[in-house]
Amino acid sequence: MGKPQHENKKSRNLRGVKTNKKGNTPVRKSAPKKASNPDQIRLNKYIANSGICSRRDADMHISVGSVTVNGKVVTEMGYKVKLSDEVRFDGARINPEKNAYVLLNKPKGFATTTSEGKGRTVMELVANATSAKIRPIGRLGRSSLGLLLFTNDEVVHKKFTNSKNGVTRLFHVELDKNMKLEDLKKIQEGFKIKGKLKSVEEISYIDGASKKEVGVKIKNTGNTILRDIFEYLKYDIVKLDCVAIGHLTKKDIPRGHWKHLTEQEVNTLKML
Repeated sequence: MGKPQHENKKSRNLRGVKTNKKGNTPVRKSAPKKASNPDQIRLNKYIANSGICSRRDADMHISVGSVTVNGKVVTEMGYKVKLSDEVRFDGARINPEKNAYVLLNKPKGFATTTSEGKGRTVMELVANATSAKIRPIGRLGRSSLGLLLFTNDEVVHKKFTNSKNGVTRLFHVELDKNMKLEDLKKIQEGFKIKGKLKSVEEISYIDGASKKEVGVKIKNTGNTILRDIFEYLKYDIVKLDCVAIGHLTKKDIPRGHWKHLTEQEVNTLKML
């Protein structure tokens, strides 16, 4: 009996295993891929996009419980969040967008709100400034003018809303009549209206202008306090213009226009 012939390589394939056209490579059936949700993002990427740290470092912070999502501590690796979720890192809220800082010189006739259905709003004026979800810090009345800062940086928002350590704003106020010196001193010292103390950081007449015009510094995020004070003292405000926010001024920003803050301006703002 002769020696058995060598089997053809093709015949070596196990029965039932599919091969490719050449017959020498098993064809493995891959599992269907799960559809990704474009509205979700890995938590470590979310943190890295916020500029706090790298993804690798974010995983470390997640593992030790430094991160919360919608109020709950998350330590799971690979955890996914929605862009609408509230993510906090060491207690401070963060967002996955690059921080943007836009300074607007607001004209009259625009409401300071992000809500629709309020007529013309300041959001229309900065609509083309950035794709980031910025919102205004504080308020200027529809008839008020001047500087208004927009950002998605929650740390800066928190700094402004801290009434004790907030950022000073300077207003140029024009009244319907000359301000009496005794009223100016009363405002500077502070006084109560309906049991609530009303005070400002500084107030003074404006050099070279009439006694109808005063400069007032406040730390409040709105300007209601100014209207309350002058109304109580029987003055009508003819013009209310925010001319400075901290070190930021209206220089080179025409009425109705905006600019992006420089890196140096942002750093100085954070140090105030």
